[in-house]
Amino acid sequence: MKTKITNFFMCLTLCFSFTAMAQLDTPRGSQAASVMQRVGTTDITITYSRPSVNGREIWGKLVPYGMNNLGFGTSKAAPWRAGANENTTITFTHNAKIEGKAIAAGTYGLHINVKDADNATIILSKDKDAWGSYFYDEANDALRADVKLTDHDHTELLTYDFNEVSANSATASLKWGKKAIPFKVEVDVTEVVLEDIRAKFKGQKGFTRQNWEQAARFALNNGGDLDEALGWVNSALEGQFFSQKTVNGLALKGQILQKKGDVEGFGKVMDEAVTLANPNQINRIGYAMIAAKEFDRAIKYLSMNVKSDPKNANWYDSLGEAYKAKGEKKAAIKHFKKSLALNPAANIKANSEKNLKELGAL
Repeated sequence: MKTKITNFFMCLTLCFSFTAMAQLDTPRGSQAASVMQRVGTTDITITYSRPSVNGREIWGKLVPYGMNNLGFGTSKAAPWRAGANENTTITFTHNAKIEGKAIAAGTYGLHINVKDADNATIILSKDKDAWGSYFYDEANDALRADVKLTDHDHTELLTYDFNEVSANSATASLKWGKKAIPFKVEVDVTEVVLEDIRAKFKGQKGFTRQNWEQAARFALNNGGDLDEALGWVNSALEGQFFSQKTVNGLALKGQILQKKGDVEGFGKVMDEAVTLANPNQINRIGYAMIAAKEFDRAIKYLSMNVKSDPKNANWYDSLGEAYKAKGEKKAAIKHFKKSLALNPAANIKANSEKNLKELGAL
C-alpha cells in the first residue's frame, strides 16, 4: 500500500511539473513594447504593454479617475497601471529628475493617478515587480509629480514616445485615445559624465594620457570644475608614467588658465606650446591669440612662420590679420600685399583682397 501511495504522489508531482513545463507562448491581447531615449550618456527606458482603444471610452471610464479599489490584490486605493498586464516600468541608468523632482538611478513601477480630464500625477514606485496596480502601496512611492493631460490626435494603441529631446532633457508622453500625458525627464549630463570619468580613472582608463586630456576638455567646455580640469590636464602633461608634453595638451591648459582669469599663466603656457608646434599649429595658435585679443603674442607667433618660410603666402595673410586686429593698418596692408605677390591659392587670395578692401588699400 505504501508503494502505491508513493507512486500516486510521484505521478501527481510529475503531472504538475509537466503542466508547468507545457505552458505555451501565445500572443497577448495587449502586446509588450519598450521605448528608450538617451540623454547625454543616460538611458531612459519605458517598458509596457499596449492595449487598444477598440471603440471604448478611455478617460474616466476604462481608465477611471482618481485612486480606486480594483477588486483584486491588496490595494484599496490604486492608481492606473499606465498600460496593461504587468507593471509598466521606467528605468534610469543614472540619477535624473522628473518634472524637477529628483529620482535615483534604477527601475521603478510607473503608475498614473488620472485625477480628471485635465490633471494627473505621475507615480514612481520602488515596487517594480508587481502585477499592474493591484498591490500598489503608497509607502513604496519614490516620486510623485503633478502633470497636465493634453489633447492629441487619436492614438489607437497606447504608445509611449519621447517627442521632445534636448542636450539635457527629454519629454516622455503616454498617448492613448485623444489624450496625451507628457512628463519631462532631466539629467545633469555634465555631472553624470564627470562622475563616470572619476570612477574610470581608478581603472585602466586612467593609464592613457589622451583620456586625461579628453576629461579636461569636457570639463572646460561643459561647465565643470576648472581646478579639477586643470589637475587632469597637468596629469596628462607631466608627473605620471603616461604623461607627455604636447602642443594640444599645452594649448588646452592655456584655455583652462584663460577661463580661470590667469592671463599671465595663459601667456606662459602658450609661449611654451609654440616651441613644440609645427607651422600649421603655430598658425592656429596665432589665430587663437587674435581671438583672445593677445595681439602682440599673435604677431610674435605668426612672425615665426614668416621667418621660417618666407615664400608662403598664407603666413603673410595670417600675419596681416594679426596686425589688422591690433589696429596697425600700415603693417597689415604690407603683409596682405606681400601675400598677393606670392601668387597665393584662391582662398588665400580672396581673403587678402577682402582685407585690403576693408582697409581701403584695394
